[in-house]
Amino acid sequence: MPDGVIPSGNKGARYGKSLHSPPPTETISSCRASPGIRLECVGLSAEAGMIHRYVFHNDKLLPIEQVRLSPGQAGLLNGWGLFTTLRVFDGEPFAYERHWKRLQKDARILHLPLLFDRDKVRGQLHEVLRANQVKEGCARIYIVYNKVGFWASDESFPQVDLILYSAPLPAYREPARLNLREQGRHAASPIAGVKVTSWLNNVWNLYEAQQNGWDEVVLLNERGEVAECTAANVFCARGGTVYTPPLSSGCLEGVTRGVLLELCSAQGIAAEERALRPEELFGADEVFISSTNRSALAVGEVAGHRFAAPGPVTQRLARAFEAYVVEYIAGVRSQGTGVRG
Repeated sequence: MPDGVIPSGNKGARYGKSLHSPPPTETISSCRASPGIRLECVGLSAEAGMIHRYVFHNDKLLPIEQVRLSPGQAGLLNGWGLFTTLRVFDGEPFAYERHWKRLQKDARILHLPLLFDRDKVRGQLHEVLRANQVKEGCARIYIVYNKVGFWASDESFPQVDLILYSAPLPAYREPARLNLREQGRHAASPIAGVKVTSWLNNVWNLYEAQQNGWDEVVLLNERGEVAECTAANVFCARGGTVYTPPLSSGCLEGVTRGVLLELCSAQGIAAEERALRPEELFGADEVFISSTNRSALAVGEVAGHRFAAPGPVTQRLARAFEAYVVEYIAGVRSQGTGVRG
């Protein structure tokens, strides 16, 4: 085992420096798109995490206190369901089509009937955003399998529940500080990389990392390879080339990950999906992570190994991503599918 990896079940071991070593200069922020112009970073309160009041449940937009979920929904309690988180820029769910395509793929793997129309759900999501007056924020689509397993009730449920809601943007520290976790991902699992509602492995690992002073944690798979963070994909740059773990590592096929790989090609930046060891992160020129709500977020430390952040590749891709978001929103609006009013 490399020196200092936190083994499964032993949060005391660590790489090199103290788990509470002082972080480099940092900011806590989130970025938003001003229509047709650029992304602006705005400071966020750590208390800005409450979901908004109005929720779309199956076929109705309701105040959250009127939404009823039952213990008789078997998939609700055993985690047989899917979700995806979308970033909202100027009232528009970004990359909606990519998120829906991944839901379709994951539903096939989980044998979960996806009984909803893509465009209709998009319209319902816009209803939620209008009701909650969301211009900048995030939204979630949940799909829960009700008719599966033994612990079901005889209530009249649809086969699958659809739940849509929105929330403010979470706050993230930049540059981020990451630790490592052994055996955090099981790449050989048939549902590795599926974004299931049984999310305990992720929130538990994140909780342990944050309790020990880190912002996130890099999850290693059973082969000791880098897979991903609990809610972000991992990238590194060395010699001008960008590297990220392949899907066979057990990582999620992140929407932002996919956009960034396409932008590497468009920007003339060499990029490669290949297996990465922790030591390759330590020896990189730059490390950054990507997710719906982070876009491309610079990393200043991985388990005691520090980097100048953000580096030039990270900054270049962040600018390209900003331009892509603005172009996407303009394209959606020109097609008449964006939110109105």
